[in-house]
Amino acid sequence: MNKKGVLLVNLGSPDSPTKKDVRKYLDEFLMDERVIDIPYLSRLFLVKGIILNTRPKKSAAAYQKVWWPEGSPLIVLSNRLKDKVSAKTEVPVALAMRYGNPSIKAGIQELVNLGVNEILILPLYPQFAMATTETIFVKAEEIRKKHFPQITTVDFPAFYNQKNYIKVLGDSLKNSITGFDYDHIVFSYHGVPERHILKSDITKSHCKIDGNCCNEHSEAHKFCYRHQCYETTKQVVEYLNLSEGSYTTTFQSRLGKDPWIQPYTDETIEKYAKNGIKKLAIITPAFVSDCLETIEEIGMEAKDEFLEHGGEAFHRVDCLNDNDDWASLIAEWINNWQENNL
Repeated sequence: MNKKGVLLVNLGSPDSPTKKDVRKYLDEFLMDERVIDIPYLSRLFLVKGIILNTRPKKSAAAYQKVWWPEGSPLIVLSNRLKDKVSAKTEVPVALAMRYGNPSIKAGIQELVNLGVNEILILPLYPQFAMATTETIFVKAEEIRKKHFPQITTVDFPAFYNQKNYIKVLGDSLKNSITGFDYDHIVFSYHGVPERHILKSDITKSHCKIDGNCCNEHSEAHKFCYRHQCYETTKQVVEYLNLSEGSYTTTFQSRLGKDPWIQPYTDETIEKYAKNGIKKLAIITPAFVSDCLETIEEIGMEAKDEFLEHGGEAFHRVDCLNDNDDWASLIAEWINNWQENNL
């Protein structure tokens, strides 16, 4: 008899904001072939020979700025979400991180210890990407085959355009900016290299990253991160009835010299400040939990950049975090899966 369980999986975080732990975390993260998708020896030289000798100190300093007394914001918030979801469903729910702790193996073991033999793998990413959703599914399957061959897993699909998710996200944005007389809203998504978009194109011909392909219907959209980001923005805009010209979609956090999907968040914010936009609201819909990229990169660095170039007010919209409606929606997905094998 099958007993079902759910594994919520987020990105992960260092165990502490020390240089040593940050280095260990970055090693695991950046050596993932779906994060830096270059040949192994080249990746080894780049990560261990260059990045890990320079970046951990800077990253540790950034983590220290956002670290909470309880620990990493992403881990704390993910645990709070898991607890709220667990309270709304009878299906056992565990939490894991793709990198760092708690590991995917530990999360699966927690569920197996409860007698679970069928697990829904639910990545906490609205949009599909090689470096997020795909690497979680691949890693979970590797671990299942090696350590838990007696269980089965089911992959939960990207939910970037799921109607109830758009409502939760839209309501969160609306509530956050109520009372803030903004001039413009920026939807800032995590960036990925352009080559990731092309590699994820299952048609091998549709994606051209030319400004048009994301608007033309294609099977490629099922795995196209860029399309899914723009679609999330489009549906939130429609839900909130935002006026044309009052919002922009951008992409943050790029690494290396290869082209990443554009427009870039930092360049856009600077341009807007210089061009007379005084009050800016920014939401980060590629993340469901606040973390280094939202709290420090957007809430601190981007804010300073906007104000330094002429902006007057900057409002960062919190991620969904442990929002009650968000927890209820996840529990609804879980209960539907339990009842209908959806």
